[in-house]
Amino acid sequence: MDISTIEKALLNLSLEERLQVLTQLFPQEKIVFSTSFGQEDQAILYAIASQSLPIQLFTLDTGRQFQESYELMDLTSRKYQITIDTYFPKTESVEKLVKEKGFNSFYSSVENRKECCFIRKMEPLSRALQGAKVWITGLRAEQSENRANMPIVEWDEQRQLIKINPLIDWTFDELNQYLVDHKIPQNPLHKKGFISIGCAPCTRAIAEGEHPRAGRWWWENSQKECGLHA
Repeated sequence: MDISTIEKALLNLSLEERLQVLTQLFPQEKIVFSTSFGQEDQAILYAIASQSLPIQLFTLDTGRQFQESYELMDLTSRKYQITIDTYFPKTESVEKLVKEKGFNSFYSSVENRKECCFIRKMEPLSRALQGAKVWITGLRAEQSENRANMPIVEWDEQRQLIKINPLIDWTFDELNQYLVDHKIPQNPLHKKGFISIGCAPCTRAIAEGEHPRAGRWWWENSQKECGLHA
């Protein structure tokens, strides 16, 4: 099935309908959803769990996340009675990085930060996506300049799978209303100015008027991406 056919099938549908159609288009294939428990991902998790869709759920635990994030993970799993597989970085890779460069090497350069992201995120993601045909993400066009022109359906050449962005055309107001309407649990850090939440050492609250991604890797002048969706 080509990308344009899938895209046409998903346009002008609700989030729930988009996810339903995906499971109908790929009934025998492995469909996965990666969640970081941000607002977008919480909306998608609800849509999957409330319909009991056959979509495998996973998250990446870098080992350096906020306590509030861990509490939300447990709360979400209990509330929806779902299993969310957790992928961790390889112990030997983390030990080698810390031994050679220390615990906070990511502050020194963009290259060091990307090295840490690769060890703690990229490599575990590769393992999590093994065997998957379709990968669902919580990307929205409004989130950053890098994501502004992303389509709802794309071919991930590197990973050789179809990537679906079912919220790509949603505004923040639409997302927030959906969360409120369905009483979906959210990270309490959002109310403290943490719009985009990543690892604790690499995330700060943003000031009024700042870009939503300004709080990620705030000390560097970069595209504000770790590589997962670059």
